[in-house]
Amino acid sequence: MKTLFLTALFGAFLLLSGHTVGAEKNARDIVEQAELNAYYSGDDGRSAARMIITDNQGREQLRQFTILRKDQEDGGVQDMMVFFSRPADVRNTVFRVVKQQNKDDDRWLYLPDLDLVKRISAGDKRTSFVGSHFFYEDVSGRDTSLDSYEVLSEDDKKYVLKGTPKDSDNVQFSYYEVVIDKEYMLPVESTFYNDSGEAYRKIEVLEIETVQGFPTVTHSRISDLANGGKTEMQFRFMKYNLGLPDSIFSERSLRNPPAEWLKLRD
Repeated sequence: MKTLFLTALFGAFLLLSGHTVGAEKNARDIVEQAELNAYYSGDDGRSAARMIITDNQGREQLRQFTILRKDQEDGGVQDMMVFFSRPADVRNTVFRVVKQQNKDDDRWLYLPDLDLVKRISAGDKRTSFVGSHFFYEDVSGRDTSLDSYEVLSEDDKKYVLKGTPKDSDNVQFSYYEVVIDKEYMLPVESTFYNDSGEAYRKIEVLEIETVQGFPTVTHSRISDLANGGKTEMQFRFMKYNLGLPDSIFSERSLRNPPAEWLKLRD
């Protein structure tokens, strides 16, 4: 809460800039609704996923894994675990996330060959996720409170917004533009720009399906526009509201995956 002193000090400024504040609020409402649809559908969920990683010379690598996710509250604390099954060099690797509200998420990576649980520091959240073009932050989503937003344009099908980091020292990008589809209220394209105003990274949604009434991204792609290469992510066997127990989302499950809940069924 702002103190009475700060309120008085900035009162005149707020009155003069009311239109800007209102525009930011409207833009933030759009972004927060899109985040709920993208990351918080249902009370919990399970999906099989496949990554195809293509480097700038056209060489491909494959990653297959199963994602379990449970919300403690919509838009707030969320538990997620990613269990890798293929190829052999990442089999039994497990990624765990506790998504927080208005503070850094907690992230761990279990490395089975070393029987080691590695903590992913906040400073490493924008590094490569298991050799792909996805970042650790992309998997659980970037906290919307870290950025300010403005609506650049709007038509009957989409919003186009600009996001600017509040703390530019902790990110590689100067700003990004995100396209939000009005029908599904999902982000379908995000382009990141460097300090020179050049686009260097793009995230695109290639396919959306409705699963149990929830619009769900089933195919996406991240492209490295500066150096070449891309990673595509495909999802199958999506299920929501499974009734996942809290006990799954623990350090114990890093070494002893919950086999019953990892069985994929149509």
